[in-house]
Amino acid sequence: MHGPASYFPSIEKTYGQPVAHWFALIDALGARKHMELVAELKSAHGLGHGHANALVAYRLAGRR
Repeated sequence: MHGPASYFPSIEKTYGQPVAHWFALIDALGARKHMELVAELKSAHGLGHGHANALVAYRLAGRR
């Protein structure tokens, strides 16, 4: 794995949820800017910046 996906095993271990859980949360937040999504994951769900950024980057890249 390379890029954002390389963080996924650590994210799942650290927060106890599969990445699909986080993608569903991102999707539920709607059309927001990258850093707005990152900030929401950090403030509302306690994710670290690197993990939140990796999830958002991967998910937004998949929407293109």
